Amino acid sequence: MKCYNKPSKCNLNIDSYRDKVLGCWTGKNIGGSLGGPFEGPPVIHNVTFYTQDLKGNPLPNDDLDLQLSWLQAVEENGVYNITPRLLGEYWLDHITGPWCEYSVCKANIKRGFYPPVSGVLNNDTWKFSNGAWIRSEIWACLFPGQPDEAALFASFDACADHCGEGVYAEMFTAALESAAFVISDLHQLIGIGLSKIPENCRIARVVKLVCEQYHAGRTWLEMREAVATECQDLGWFQAPDNIAFAIMGLLYGEGDLGKSLCTAVNCGDDTDCTAATVGAIFGIIHGRKGLPQKWIDPIGETIQTVAVNPFPFNLKIPKTLEELTDRVMAAAYRTTMENPALIRLTHDETNIDQACLDALTDSEWIRERVWDRSPWELVFDLPYGELYVNYIDTAEIEPGKPFRVRISSYSKRYESDVLNITWRLPDGWSAPGGTGYSIRKYSSNVECTLIPGEFPGPCCYIMLEVLLNGRFNPIILSIPFQRKGAAYHDTNEYPPIQTDRLWRTRMRQEQKIGD
Repeated sequence: MKCYNKPSKCNLNIDSYRDKVLGCWTGKNIGGSLGGPFEGPPVIHNVTFYTQDLKGNPLPNDDLDLQLSWLQAVEENGVYNITPRLLGEYWLDHITGPWCEYSVCKANIKRGFYPPVSGVLNNDTWKFSNGAWIRSEIWACLFPGQPDEAALFASFDACADHCGEGVYAEMFTAALESAAFVISDLHQLIGIGLSKIPENCRIARVVKLVCEQYHAGRTWLEMREAVATECQDLGWFQAPDNIAFAIMGLLYGEGDLGKSLCTAVNCGDDTDCTAATVGAIFGIIHGRKGLPQKWIDPIGETIQTVAVNPFPFNLKIPKTLEELTDRVMAAAYRTTMENPALIRLTHDETNIDQACLDALTDSEWIRERVWDRSPWELVFDLPYGELYVNYIDTAEIEPGKPFRVRISSYSKRYESDVLNITWRLPDGWSAPGGTGYSIRKYSSNVECTLIPGEFPGPCCYIMLEVLLNGRFNPIILSIPFQRKGAAYHDTNEYPPIQTDRLWRTRMRQEQKIGD
């Protein structure tokens, strides 16, 4: 998807941009290393600095790891060829972390439930959790000063293993971080982030609560109690309260890195994630030059991984923050060459005009592209357009009970050609309205009702034949369905959750590297 408007007249000084990108990744490492040992318990801490001898290396952190895969996807395909489904394939190739929503995502994709369905199916416990918003920086760095684009690609990323609030959380942080390349006022940045998500969603409500209570003079401890009360129905490791803790860290830190990081960590819960995001945002606003050296020296300049495949011919892992920064800059520069509407990266002094600043809080563009999209929709690329298969209610079915599917098409070229669509149903299945349909290629849809027969195993695959009028070669698509109540964990594909989290924390504490 491309956002081609008139060419941008704004530019960002490339040296300033580089300092902010390097500051972002440095802050990410600092916060992750500070908070890593305390990840998990939803209790109050009293941290003032690193609590272990890091020997010049940061703790491994999946918050940064996963973004290395997205960077490589952009390098190999170009950013405007990125789709949720493509990111899902990179997930299978590169992500080895077996934890919670990561495991759900991989198991779903392997069965054909591609993003965004992979983020909602079998994922009630973790669909609103923290795994997505903690990896938003790559999109902000690729789209500096362009929060709409950053939020859009963040949604492509997040829907692999989240839906709803879990997706809105990454859109919020990506937009805030993107805007931080051109605006330094934290309150303005929070407002920009809020403008990219539905105003009544849970993320928006808890962020507004934090801002209101902060301005009312509440202490951070009082604020933490208010957030815990507001989010108590969600449980542990969920995005709304941890996003709130990160925003609290930035607000109550009042421009001091150490105070910002420690406030976030001392709120407890997913402490490596909250502190790493605080550090990244602080690093973008202030640049690497604005980070105190006392926080940099203990962790050095390397990148340590824990959740990705380190095999060098699979994922190209940068060895240092400088190398990562240079690769991100190169990808961002290629992106600006492809889309002339983006802010330019030049050697001239930064110039962001009022029209660009006014557009930062616009919500119409992102509303049309994300807010109203169903998480139950599979997208299939055809030679002449796209076909969408939407599980209207759910992808879970029961033999003998009717269910509905909506099929629609889209082509970038306006043409009145007809697509002939036919379900190839197995014995025992039926379609009360018939198995064949015709829709316009350009933009139209049809709703189908199917009644499944018996099938073995947790999943079944029904063939859907698509034939464009005037052509003789049909395209056969395999549409997956899951038996209602089928539990993947019965096949040992989802490891015990508490064990996962404890193992990851121990890995970080011991600074082991690899998968």
